Amino acid sequence: MSEIGEALGTAVEGGLFARVVGGGKGNGPREGQPLKKGHFAEDVCLNCGTALVGAHCHSCGQQAHLHRTIGAFLHDLLHGALHFDGKTWRTLPMLMFKPGELTRRYIEGERARFVSPMGLFLFSIFLMFAVFQLAGISTPTDIQGDTGAQMRELAASEIAKVEERQASLEQDLKQPDLDPAERQRVQQQLAETKEQLDAIHLAEEQVPFLKKAARPDSDKAAAGGPSVAANPDGSTDVMLDEDEDLRMNVGVSDIEWIDNALDKWRTNPGLMLYKLQTNFYKFSWLLIPLSVPFVWLLFAWKWRFGAYDHAIFVTYSLSFMSLLTLTVTLLGLAGAPQALIYAGSLLIPPIHIYKHLRGAYGLSRFSALWRFSVLSLFIMVVLLIFLQLLLLLGAF
Repeated sequence: MSEIGEALGTAVEGGLFARVVGGGKGNGPREGQPLKKGHFAEDVCLNCGTALVGAHCHSCGQQAHLHRTIGAFLHDLLHGALHFDGKTWRTLPMLMFKPGELTRRYIEGERARFVSPMGLFLFSIFLMFAVFQLAGISTPTDIQGDTGAQMRELAASEIAKVEERQASLEQDLKQPDLDPAERQRVQQQLAETKEQLDAIHLAEEQVPFLKKAARPDSDKAAAGGPSVAANPDGSTDVMLDEDEDLRMNVGVSDIEWIDNALDKWRTNPGLMLYKLQTNFYKFSWLLIPLSVPFVWLLFAWKWRFGAYDHAIFVTYSLSFMSLLTLTVTLLGLAGAPQALIYAGSLLIPPIHIYKHLRGAYGLSRFSALWRFSVLSLFIMVVLLIFLQLLLLLGAF
């Protein structure tokens, strides 16, 4: 199940990135076009065959003049992977200082001038995690889990295997037409199996909690419920066995998949933290559909603002927060003063959201302020829901 979830996240991420970075349509370049020092001498579009008029094909949008050189390849690499072109340098300054105007102009149709919101978001997430990996910033993977739980699980598994083997051998002995030599061999194996069980029982006597964990149901049935201890004053206290105490500490819900998830976090927290970090990267795009309904609630009675407007607002805002996180991280690695880092982390996000709201939706100061206050609560709710989804994805 975890492989399916990770594959789904990677596929969606890759599809979105390819959709944003890639462009044009058609079946690829045609054969037989003349070349001169890596340059095509074209009079028709090499992608769709339409006669060229101007710098781009008016049918599919591909550039009219193409290059077949290593320099062109490096240019495409920078442009495709990092969006280093004129759009970037027009988009980033506006995203930082005039986010509301950027959002409004993009919504109103100025698409070719700016990097698309989704393209900028995927780029910022990719860059942030790439820098984190290069800087060695990741979740700890050497956290020791509940070794007692691991030993109990291993003991229970071994006991189950031996008992299953014993039952199979006893069933073989009941066959009336069993060959004498074969019967002797089965009896010998059965004796060895019983010796293994005796050795396990001896280990249980030396390490008592293994017995309770391995067969908690039989122990409780034999004991008739929890034990009771008498106090000197005549009162009694209910004594929980170690398995029951473990259940109380972990918080078992009696729902199987929740209990399994809690058990995974207890026994191997390092692996689960790693999966949590990986899923955050793969499924970060889920923040957009999770956030849009909450932003819509702030403008539910203003019909001129639709879900598309809110999606653009949310995506540009998330892009800025990702880039801000990256910047703060780099400043920290460069040795910037802690006061500067804390001030930037605490003051810049609310100021940016306030300016973004006011500019994108044309709000007054009061309207933007109360919506910002409510949106701050919504952000906490969205992050909580997103975290729960990541925990759920990591548990399977």
